[in-house]
Amino acid sequence: MPLPTPAVRDRVLSLPPAELPTYIYDLTTLREHAAHVRAALPERVELYYAAKANPEPEILAALGPYVDGYEVSSGGELVHVAKAVPGRPLAFGGPGKTPDEIRAALEQGVERFHVESEHDLRMLAGLARQVVPDTRVGVLLRFNLAVADGSLAGSSLAMGGRPTPFGLDPSRAPDVLRPLTDGTYPHLELLGVHAHLASGLDAPEQLSVARSIVEWATGLGVPLSEVNVGGGMAVDYTHPASRFDWKTYGEGLAQLVEAHPDLTLRIEPGRALTAYCGWYATEVLDVKHSHGEEFAVVRGGTHHLRTPATKGHDQPCSVLAVEEWPHPWPRPVAEGEYVSLAGQLCTPKDLLARAAHAPGLRAGDRVAFALAGAYAWNISHHDFLMHPHPGFHFLD
Repeated sequence: MPLPTPAVRDRVLSLPPAELPTYIYDLTTLREHAAHVRAALPERVELYYAAKANPEPEILAALGPYVDGYEVSSGGELVHVAKAVPGRPLAFGGPGKTPDEIRAALEQGVERFHVESEHDLRMLAGLARQVVPDTRVGVLLRFNLAVADGSLAGSSLAMGGRPTPFGLDPSRAPDVLRPLTDGTYPHLELLGVHAHLASGLDAPEQLSVARSIVEWATGLGVPLSEVNVGGGMAVDYTHPASRFDWKTYGEGLAQLVEAHPDLTLRIEPGRALTAYCGWYATEVLDVKHSHGEEFAVVRGGTHHLRTPATKGHDQPCSVLAVEEWPHPWPRPVAEGEYVSLAGQLCTPKDLLARAAHAPGLRAGDRVAFALAGAYAWNISHHDFLMHPHPGFHFLD
């Protein structure tokens, strides 16, 4: 089981039951990790943070010194991130952009648009002519590229290399490039190519994907200044101590930029930057037996921490024993070594961790779920059954 930092542990144990569950973010841990990632990357590799992973203002601000900008994927994220970290470069991506969102992004001065379709491009061109007629708006064409060497085989979530709603089909490249290079869209400037193909890849696979993207992009026959090879660096929920090899990845990217001296590479990780700084802390309410197994019901559940249900995994956790039992009735206690941790929802899918090693787990003990710093609260169905929302603590 991953152990919380001393600061997180102290905060979890200090909170009264009425203030649980809560999210606790260790901003010192976040800064240290972001500094490590930044130091591993060569100079001509820009680091953008994918705000969708965790858009808490304190998280965005803590990452500020270590990132070159932020990637947003909706009008809501655009407004939120621009307010939380004013003046920082933004890239606007995602499928299904609306005219109102594009207009707002242009008015906000967004520097780069990741164009997902030919309709996306035509809409951007028309609105740029209306909203910022004296500005050339930067465009990166997102392509759904096929990767032939099997480097996507280990992906936990593939957005490219197969039929998906993401990006442009590579066969359409000549038709999409033409109006960007022949003067048809004078208000748009072709900066380069974007290709986020998969999530959950280790460093060797990520490097293979990056090389494939750059090779394809530089073979288009048009001048490009940027290639965005996406994010998706692996976070291993089964083995939390195993981390993405940023050193190897950075060394591989250094070779890639050396081979293309006129090209700026960009990556946009989200989960791999913030997952490790967050904890979802709660209290055991009950321990019960059912058909030969033991279950602990905790305050909260997957309506707060959707990640394990979404990814089909067990969220790594630590038990923090609480000796005091303030009630006059007997204290429920687990008899075996393994207990499944369930939430308060009226569905058997509300499981945070199956068969967690928790011998002697008791009602009243605290549980701290690790790797809760990304795709956790912000992707959860908050108001199902109308339980209270969790608290939020930012330790600095």
